[in-house]
Parts: sequence; C-alpha cells; structure tokens
Amino acid sequence: MTTQPTPPSLDRQAPTRDTAISVRDLTVRYPDCPPVLRDLTVKIREGERVGTIGPNGAGKTTLFLALCGVIQPTRGEIDLFGKPVKAGEFRPELGLVFQNPSDQLFCATVWDDVAFGAENMGLSPVEVERRVSRALEVTGVAELAQRAPHHLSGGQKRMVAIAGIIAMQPRVVIYDEPSANLDLRARRRLIDFLQQSRETLLICSHDLEMLLEVCDRVIVIDEGRVVADGAPQEVMGDRELMEAHGLEKPHSLIPHTDSHH
Repeated sequence: MTTQPTPPSLDRQAPTRDTAISVRDLTVRYPDCPPVLRDLTVKIREGERVGTIGPNGAGKTTLFLALCGVIQPTRGEIDLFGKPVKAGEFRPELGLVFQNPSDQLFCATVWDDVAFGAENMGLSPVEVERRVSRALEVTGVAELAQRAPHHLSGGQKRMVAIAGIIAMQPRVVIYDEPSANLDLRARRRLIDFLQQSRETLLICSHDLEMLLEVCDRVIVIDEGRVVADGAPQEVMGDRELMEAHGLEKPHSLIPHTDSHH
C-alpha cells in the first residue's frame, strides 16, 4: 500500500499485464471553482478489478467523466490502451454503467435498450443480435427481453443496464455505485456477476464489503488526489487511514475482540 506524501507507484503490478488506463498529472477545474482533481496520477493494468473509494466530493465521478472523454481536463494526460483520450471522442473500449440505471434505459423493450449501443456502433444486424443475446444471457436477464424497462425491479434494471454496456464489448467497464438501492438478493447476484467478469473493472462504491469481495486493488481519492493505493484488505483495514479520509474500516475486517469503535 502507498499513502501520501509518497506518490503512488505507476508500476505496482507485474509488467506482464498491458496497461489499460494511464492517468498522469490530471487536473480538472470547473469554472469559478477550485480544482476537483489535482495532479492525479494512477495506472490500471488490463484485467485488474480496482475499487475507488473516498468521501463525497473527493473527485471520483469527475475522474470517471474524464476517463470517458465527457469533460476536458484542465491539465494532464489520459491514455486508454496507449491512445490518448480526447474529450468528445467515442471510445468503444470503455463503458460506463451509471449509478441510476433508469438514466440508461429509455427504449420500449429490454431488447431494444440492450441493442441500442451496439446498433449505434454500426454493426450488422446479425452481429447486434449475437451480442445482445449473449449480453442478456451472461447478465441473467434473457427472460426479460420483451419486457418494458420501467416495469422492472431495481435489481433487474441494474442488470439490464449492465447488459447494454456488455453488448458493446468494452475492454474496461466503469461502475458508479453499482450496488446502490439493491436488496440483498440483487446485490449478491451483482457481486457474483462482477466476480466472473472478464473485463478490466473500475468500481466506485461506498459498499466496502462488496469491494472486498470483488476487487484485487483499491485506491483512495480525497481532495482530488490519490492518497492510498494497494490491496483492499490492507488499505481498508487501516482504520487511521480510512477515518482520516472520511471512511470507516469495513466491519468484516474488525476482529471480534475489537470494540468496533
């Protein structure tokens, strides 16, 4: 684990993995506001499952928007699989699953929603059908294909939104609070799915127990900077570190002999 003031290492993983995302000295400032991200540097290698945690307002969502090319950084560089990310440029290698799945579901049927992104990639109808069928199957919602999205439960909507991204076959998937508002059964289904995912994952969540189950690495962001980077049990098990950045040590990492306070 690395913590500030020591800069986070860009080469903490074995060199056998290709770099999926490289962020160097990234600064983002909105008009008439102090910087939201401040010289943030991080590298994510292909195949990693990285949890992103931090207090509200730390800059996590802004980082995701910059990675997707939605906003133009004030300064710094972002590379996705070795190619610079440019604001406004569509990169099919990366998909973003919104915190609220209803923001991604707007078609008459689940099938149409899942097909929307693939169709807009200019794929043939045969290829679109193949991708949609696979995405519905791997997310466990194939039986919902002809249902209206607004008639689904929260957990079903979440998996349909994920299916729409999976149908585009990105190499990196960003999840913004994926377990928010899910009941226990839907949450478990989501965790099982994420554990089996083949894509590189970047997951922002306040559900620290979920991140412990899914992720092999966690980065802590606060005040626009990476303040810790390492194994989930090591980072989130450091009570002093967690509390210093507005977080709590996960209950499962607290020994039974501890007072839990």
